[in-house]
Amino acid sequence: MKITVRLVVSLVLVVALVAVAFSLYQVREERIRLTSELERRTIVLAESLQESVIPLVTSESLEKLDSLVQRFGNRDRFQGIAVHDAHGRLLASTADLEPQIRGSVPQVTRVLAEGQPNGRFARLENRRIYLYAFPLASGGETIGVLTLFHNASYIDVRLEEIWRRNLISFLGLSVLVVSITLIVVRWSITGPIAQLAGWMRDLRTGKTRFSKPAVLPKMDAALDTLISEASRMGKSLAIARAKVEKASSQPPRAESPWTADRLRAHMRAELGGKKLYLVSNREPYVHEKDGPGIRCIVPAGGLVTALDPVMRVCDGLWIAHGSGDADRETVDGSNKLRVPPKEPAYTLKRVWLTKEEEDGYYYGFANEGLWPLCHITHNRPEFRLEDWAHYRKVNEKFADALLTEITGEEAPLVLVQDYHLALLPSLIKEKRPDAKVAIFWHIPWPNPEAYGICPWHQEILQGMLGSDIIGFHIQFHCNNFLETVDRFLESKIDWEHFSVIRGGHSTLIKPFPISVDFELPSGAPVSETWPAKEDLLRLLGVEVEYLGVGVDRIDYTKGIPERFRAIERFFEKYPEYLGRFTFVEMGAPSRTHIKKYRDLMVEIEEAVEKINWRFQTKTWRPIIFLKAHHTHQAIAPYYRASDLCMVTSLHDGMNLVAKEFVAARDDEDGVLILSQFTGASRELKDAVIVNPYDIEQMADAIRLSLGMPPAERRDRMGRMRETLLEYNIYRWAGKLIAELARLRLTDGTSAQEAAQ
Repeated sequence: MKITVRLVVSLVLVVALVAVAFSLYQVREERIRLTSELERRTIVLAESLQESVIPLVTSESLEKLDSLVQRFGNRDRFQGIAVHDAHGRLLASTADLEPQIRGSVPQVTRVLAEGQPNGRFARLENRRIYLYAFPLASGGETIGVLTLFHNASYIDVRLEEIWRRNLISFLGLSVLVVSITLIVVRWSITGPIAQLAGWMRDLRTGKTRFSKPAVLPKMDAALDTLISEASRMGKSLAIARAKVEKASSQPPRAESPWTADRLRAHMRAELGGKKLYLVSNREPYVHEKDGPGIRCIVPAGGLVTALDPVMRVCDGLWIAHGSGDADRETVDGSNKLRVPPKEPAYTLKRVWLTKEEEDGYYYGFANEGLWPLCHITHNRPEFRLEDWAHYRKVNEKFADALLTEITGEEAPLVLVQDYHLALLPSLIKEKRPDAKVAIFWHIPWPNPEAYGICPWHQEILQGMLGSDIIGFHIQFHCNNFLETVDRFLESKIDWEHFSVIRGGHSTLIKPFPISVDFELPSGAPVSETWPAKEDLLRLLGVEVEYLGVGVDRIDYTKGIPERFRAIERFFEKYPEYLGRFTFVEMGAPSRTHIKKYRDLMVEIEEAVEKINWRFQTKTWRPIIFLKAHHTHQAIAPYYRASDLCMVTSLHDGMNLVAKEFVAARDDEDGVLILSQFTGASRELKDAVIVNPYDIEQMADAIRLSLGMPPAERRDRMGRMRETLLEYNIYRWAGKLIAELARLRLTDGTSAQEAAQ
């Protein structure tokens, strides 16, 4: 009730302000119009009278002059006429006007002195009049003044009428607004909220099963957040019930699945109240200017997808480069803020880089040097001395930001992310040898011959070996790293325990296959908030039987041109699918400052245009390229509706798109076509594994996927989902952080014991 009253009062105040503003404007315009009209009429009358008055003044025919004045002085809205001679003496005036203007009239004196007409408003016997004095000239000399007196009180009357009429309109409009507001609030807000609360109560008590509440179509878009949260809560309750039902109907497992709750409890036990410090180049939330406001976006990429859920669980500190143009406006004096925006769960600290540092460190050394070096995709890496200098400087800047935060904390736990910060572990250890440091390398590690191309290969290895744990996605990359260290550094390699001992410091080299947030068991309710396949096709403007999807950062390692050539070959070999299959590529532009990436974008767009021009019809296109930074909410419906998903990376550390697709298929349908050169292919063995360089094989894989029997699709997807349920992001984080926390200190005690 209080909210309704406040809303009604606010609306009435707004209407009142609008009414007053409009009335002021209308009164002002009407006053200007009436005044201009009065002045114009007065001037016309004065100019017409002077021709008759001047001869009478010159000949001193006062009787005729008086007769003329009396005759013209009785007109409507006309107060009177007065004629003065060259000395300002009154010669003639309207009868009822003479007593009021005896003596000298200041306006007459001014006109005689200046020889120019003069008009002004004045009050005469409590009436508002307009005086217009007009010089009478003869022979080049001013012989007198003709003064006209107009009654201007009708202007005030007219303006009062406007105020009165607008006041009545305001009162009527206020009554109408209040009535409509009360009806709308009742119909679209308070009523639906009451129904929504009833639905939530029934869902909580088990009187109904999860489904979209019937009240949702009635609710306004402004309440989308409430609707989303209510549906999410309802789904969580339904999932919890499904888990309980499934657990009661199945024999107990040797080890329960990793969940957010289990990770939270696990980390409390392992860390003993210590905070986790995570350092990466990319930040999990970017603030950018959006017109007069600021919007928060989640960058595309596997790192944020994987680590954001972990940081939510542990309430840690994430240090990253502030890349958004509104990032500085959203942090406090320590360059920190709580994230996510709607449900703050951990702290983000931003590090600021100059344009030169970003160009040299990120676009230069990291992405034109290390990225192509580690991804063996036949792109030549470029190494420049100035880029290396910036890379070292930025790593030192990140080290300073971290060391400030861990001051005073005993044996802090630090998790460094990826190839951008290879020097950071040793920089931390130099100042804080008690720190427990792990670095996770999200991209592949090449063989020693390929790695030796880098002019600073020893410095990078030394920087990484400052950490206590180096994690890769798969064992193959661990083996490559150990062989690389054995080739280029004086050290002892313990192949039994996969560790490197150098300078009295031991570093473990272990695989930690990264994954996605996945808690839904098989048989959980299917989300009803996603658009149906038919709705997506209607949105895309096509009518087809089969739909495929690819989700990628636009990068030459992702094999997108090869994928499109395979689709073209598929239509050549299997023309019966023309008009029946459309592939949607959701591509996020990336690193557009680098020429190779700009050239790749042009190549992709030209390939799409060429294939579409060759095969398309008026109502169908073989490929739809959606070039944008897509949110997870935008991508999920395509995962859910597609018959197949293509992940055809030429070389990839893991590739979480493959796992995201499997996690989204709670209907246990759909086929994953997966490159053999991804880390994910080691786990998702029920995918259709392909060589992305073999165009014929990929074309046949598309045909195999579209023609696969439903039972086989469900079996394959079910087994992959079971794998993800067991090996999810929470397990990855739990294993990695536990390994870090349990490391022995130099005095023989464990980090956990030291914390206690």
